[in-house]
Amino acid sequence: MSYRRTLLALLLAGSGAGCGASGPGSDPPPASPPAPPVTGAAASVGGCQIFPNDNAWHRDVGADPVAANSAALLGTMSPGNALHLDLGTTEEYYGIPYTVVPADQPLVTIEYGTDGADYADESDPGPMPIPPNAPIEGASTTDPNPGAGDRHVLVVRQGECVLYELYNAVRTASGFRVSSSARWDLTVNATRPAGWTSADAAGLPILPGLLRYDEVAAGEIRHALRFTVPHVRRAYVAPASHCGQYADATLPPYGTRARLRADFSLAPYTGDALVLLTALKTYGLMLADQGSAWYVTGTSDPRWEDALDQLRAHPVRGSDFELLASGAMTAC
Repeated sequence: MSYRRTLLALLLAGSGAGCGASGPGSDPPPASPPAPPVTGAAASVGGCQIFPNDNAWHRDVGADPVAANSAALLGTMSPGNALHLDLGTTEEYYGIPYTVVPADQPLVTIEYGTDGADYADESDPGPMPIPPNAPIEGASTTDPNPGAGDRHVLVVRQGECVLYELYNAVRTASGFRVSSSARWDLTVNATRPAGWTSADAAGLPILPGLLRYDEVAAGEIRHALRFTVPHVRRAYVAPASHCGQYADATLPPYGTRARLRADFSLAPYTGDALVLLTALKTYGLMLADQGSAWYVTGTSDPRWEDALDQLRAHPVRGSDFELLASGAMTAC
């Protein structure tokens, strides 16, 4: 569940406060070291590599220092909650789907202003190569047009290798009406302008942090995963570019990186669960939206059942993670 509509009201109410680097008392953690090279190629979708190997999503954080305020921040992030894979096995609507389209996919119109939320001034405008029947998050074969929820649409266009993402999407006669839209060139490391949101509240792309079964089945995940917690500070650290909802310096900012502790035993886990947890020790999690505590977003697939069973039998909790030192923080 997203809190973006509440965030919009708060931002409008506080628009005179301005936005800038952290001030006295904000106590940002120290800067992290330069990213080391990534072993092997990054993940790909539809023949398109999802960002270069040196992109922040692919950063190996296994040796990164822990933030000085890690324990304090974790204390505000529902640390007793278990890690939850936010995806389905038999429910096709549970998770975030994505679509791969050819280079000649026809363009459709993108309009703005769904449910009173309009981020057109922080969006990449249409038209966009999105099929009129593209799956919307929360939809199913029998109900393709959900009436609520975040209603994300994710599309990768082959040839140019560009990712298009929509938030709060509703089909129209000529395309889609949305609250925000973003275009990501997967061949470069460019990010959103400072202060901009995207289809994700943090201003991040969704697809690079999505938990996809094909990667797990291949035996290795080579990127961080997207996760949510209920309360996020009105601040962000790169590669995020947009602020959370709460003016509370005790909360984590968007872009916060969490890593499964090295001393957390993986002995009880096998197969898909072991692949997932190994990745969380190597690439970790990236805070991307406000929502349920320690929810990791993925795609629906019946083959997740064994991993889900193992995580139910041997839960991984928020307290089993540590937060990593980050670069400069921007507070809003």
